[in-house]
Amino acid sequence: MSSSLGGVRKPSANWRNGLANPAVLDSSAILAVVFGEAGGDRVIPFLAGGLVSAVNLAEVHTMLMLRGMDADFAWRGIMRFGCDICFFDDLQARAAGELIAITRPYGLSLGDRACLALAIQRKATVYTADGAWKNLNLGIAVEVIR
Repeated sequence: MSSSLGGVRKPSANWRNGLANPAVLDSSAILAVVFGEAGGDRVIPFLAGGLVSAVNLAEVHTMLMLRGMDADFAWRGIMRFGCDICFFDDLQARAAGELIAITRPYGLSLGDRACLALAIQRKATVYTADGAWKNLNLGIAVEVIR
């Protein structure tokens, strides 16, 4: 199985490379990098210093495990990306729960809503591979990577 977990070059952290807004990374965006999928190259500049919800981190690790990767290898690879892991707090939990009213027609999961809640909380641009997110009007920028 081919993946970039072992050899990703760490870009500089977002706050150091002049980005005005923080970047929140959805699990689909991180997985696009890991598996060399379309749009993954758009995510690489945001990995180091990019924000990722602990919920989405669990999703990424789960997908790697389901693809047969060794748990320790997968975890070390994810950690090498240098993302800032954000705990899923009570405010995000409430926001994620309330987002169901807006996101249900698009089939967004709890992980998707956790990611969006973090982006809303941090007033950040969110990066995802899920084109349905462009239909949401949440007051944050959504970048669909493919």
